[in-house]
Amino acid sequence: MELQSIVVGGGCFWCLEAIYERLHGVETVESGYTNGHLKNPSYKEVCSGLTGHNEVIKINYNEQIISLAQLLDLFFIFHDPTTLNRQGNDVGTQYRSGIYFANPEQQDEAKNAFERAKELWPNPLVTEIVALDNFYKAEDYHQGYYTNNQQAGYCQFVINPKVNKLRKHYHSLLKSEEKAI
Repeated sequence: MELQSIVVGGGCFWCLEAIYERLHGVETVESGYTNGHLKNPSYKEVCSGLTGHNEVIKINYNEQIISLAQLLDLFFIFHDPTTLNRQGNDVGTQYRSGIYFANPEQQDEAKNAFERAKELWPNPLVTEIVALDNFYKAEDYHQGYYTNNQQAGYCQFVINPKVNKLRKHYHSLLKSEEKAI
């Protein structure tokens, strides 16, 4: 089985990671930084807003189980793609909405998902759809952040509602261990 991967950014990577790691067909999710000009940036450097990087996740998935279209449709549901360089209280270019494609097929899927998402949002979408230039995995403490820190305030007040929405409205897409919760 050959896995496919797609890189997306929609605010703090902890939020999107928590959603995608619960989906059946998603093998791994890596939090990281993309499309900036500094090699191997640190979290502190990215948060400065001076590196050009975006906080993103790299989703490694089995397309025989879950399609790129499904992954991208969920992307547009679980963050606000209408706010430029912002998700809630997270503000800065490192929190921009973006899909970073690796090939023309992914670019086409991203554009199609963007068009479908226009029906969901009353305001214009600001999601950038650009070629993946680079990806640097974030520091280890960012990986699996929600799973490892569910009692933290940010997880309780920002991520929990998203995970609960996923469990309630997209139950059929969950991994079996998530369905049991």
